[in-house]
Amino acid sequence: MQYPVNEVFETIQGEGFYTGVPAIFVRLQGCPVACSWCDTRHTWERQPTLEVKRDVVIAVDGVKGHWAWHDAASLLAAFSAKGFTAKHVVITGGEPCIHDLTELTQTLHDAGYHCQIETSGTYTVACAVDTWVTVSPKINMKGGMAVLAQALNRANEIKHPIAQQKHIDQLDEALNGIDISAKVMCLQPISQQARATELAMATCIARNWRLSVQTHKYLNID
Repeated sequence: MQYPVNEVFETIQGEGFYTGVPAIFVRLQGCPVACSWCDTRHTWERQPTLEVKRDVVIAVDGVKGHWAWHDAASLLAAFSAKGFTAKHVVITGGEPCIHDLTELTQTLHDAGYHCQIETSGTYTVACAVDTWVTVSPKINMKGGMAVLAQALNRANEIKHPIAQQKHIDQLDEALNGIDISAKVMCLQPISQQARATELAMATCIARNWRLSVQTHKYLNID
């Protein structure tokens, strides 16, 4: 199966449960969710005129909006060619779950990698059983996409971006009927805002959840 890949790069996972873990990020092109604070808007559209050669996207080169077709085998070959040493692969976007990720994640697992998907929860999650699924439920975004119970139930980790109390209230409503007892629950202040951080910390203490800080932004890394 072929996937539209925007970029592939090796760095440190900056947020959520795997914060600090060396990781290979595979960013897929295409997203209809339209989050107002999105910092990868160049992944939203998929115009054929922006397709480029495969080797160009295996890097962060500053070109916005281009993409190339890759399958699991060509991605594994690219990892090897680049000399990547991380064994944790983060499949992100865009919205990666537009695609059936079962073949990609299973192939990566079989090759000795651990996979993590970062999704908005607005599409059905299809992936290998051992894949770690991080759902950051994007509620009431401009794209009008609903957060699916299937995605929330499949999630190993629910990492919710917040700026104010209404975002926590929206999360509580979305989680109605979802068993979160075995899930990692994280609140993440949007854009490191001081008030959002204070609210997230207080809520995490009260509920025994985790605070997710975007450490990559403090470290000024990708």
